[in-house]
Amino acid sequence: MNRRHFLRSGGIAAAATAASLSSTSVAEPAKRKPNIVLYLSDQFRWDFVGANGANSSTRTPNLDAMAERGTNFSQCITNQPVCAPSRSVLFTSRYATETNVWRNGPGMSQTLPTLAGELRKAGYTSNLIGKWHLAPGSGQDGGPGPVAGQWRGGFDDLWEGSNALEHTTHPYEGTIYDRDGNEITYKDQYRVDFITDRAERFLRQAHDKPFFLFVSQLEPHQQNDLNRMVGPKGSAERFINSYVPPDLRAFPGDWHQQLPDYYGACESIDASVGRLHKVLEETGQKDNTIFVFFSDHGCHFMTRNQEYKRSTHNSSLRVPFLIDGPGFNRAQQINELVAIIDFAPTLLEAAGVAVPSSWKGRSVMPLLDGIEERRSWPNRQLVQISESMTARTLRTKDWTYCVADISGGKTSSSPTYMEWQLYDQRNDPHELVNLAGRKEYLAKAKELKTQLLELMKYAGETAEIKDATLYH
Repeated sequence: MNRRHFLRSGGIAAAATAASLSSTSVAEPAKRKPNIVLYLSDQFRWDFVGANGANSSTRTPNLDAMAERGTNFSQCITNQPVCAPSRSVLFTSRYATETNVWRNGPGMSQTLPTLAGELRKAGYTSNLIGKWHLAPGSGQDGGPGPVAGQWRGGFDDLWEGSNALEHTTHPYEGTIYDRDGNEITYKDQYRVDFITDRAERFLRQAHDKPFFLFVSQLEPHQQNDLNRMVGPKGSAERFINSYVPPDLRAFPGDWHQQLPDYYGACESIDASVGRLHKVLEETGQKDNTIFVFFSDHGCHFMTRNQEYKRSTHNSSLRVPFLIDGPGFNRAQQINELVAIIDFAPTLLEAAGVAVPSSWKGRSVMPLLDGIEERRSWPNRQLVQISESMTARTLRTKDWTYCVADISGGKTSSSPTYMEWQLYDQRNDPHELVNLAGRKEYLAKAKELKTQLLELMKYAGETAEIKDATLYH
């Protein structure tokens, strides 16, 4: 009997019977939305993840395992290389000049939709443990402790943190605050382990809704009042003669003193990530939990300016970005250029939640699907730099093009910039030779200027860029 005859005869009756049985059976329950753990390690360089293959001394077996089974975005940058502005971009998918947090200190605009708020509207709980840095007064002049509810950016369920963890805690003692402002203290325990304990406590609780958990560690960021990084006891001695990244060894800075503790702090962060993955597995939540590891900015150890970030260089801009869990366990590395502004729309799409039309990042989910999607990816990002100077940068896969307000102003923006830095990422990945102003690169600079002005307009900025007049 051919297919057409089958459809005209008994096949139709059989199909109808099957449909009838299907309609009277009990419907399968809708699949629960995936949990999301967003794990931030403050000031963690991209090349200190072993899976990125650029550092022979780093010890990150748990992060390497994430990269091996999940998705490793090896070319990820921050859109603002300093703590609070970067976090504001993360949660709003808007540029720092649009969030009101163009530098450390101002509170994040309460009018913008946030990742935590959108997930909460979709039925999630939104929970924070650790550093926030987006309430007013989060700079060095005060306001480091409890955070009032209206400044929590949609994290309206569990809250155990402080506005500036580096001001309310030290590596082996300190205080964070619950949602009612009550103190949660610790002593004689490394800070990374304390924060991890609080996260483990949350993960082991019963959850009747999908959860969004933001784990926000301070390490390997420096302890501000000590003006140095602090690894776990004994780790500095173990890392005393470790690998020095080429972008550091070419310049004076304080990396000679700081690298051993930095390595130790990174190793501790890796162990923390491993602990939380183990808890998810033990509680049966691992297969339905998206786990993201990233940093808000990198660290150049005073080689590019007088502190640790706030520059246009890879050591400030490039950050690790690893995801595993449902939808991301692809065992692949993606080399397209993505940025922190893309995180929130990515996570909403992965959770099946509508993305607000006002957001300016784009979901990276299409990059998971194949070559054609990657070919159409724009591979360019806008970076806004503040506090050390007022500057704007276009970052592509091949070039870094930076313009600066040469008046020395430290404002949110400038009407006039001058070409200041041009680096060839293909031939000079450690950014040792500044090509700005060289006649061989004037045509390339003109092309990059046009692209930068387009992105600045997209971010709501209008400015003039003057050509470089001197070789560097």
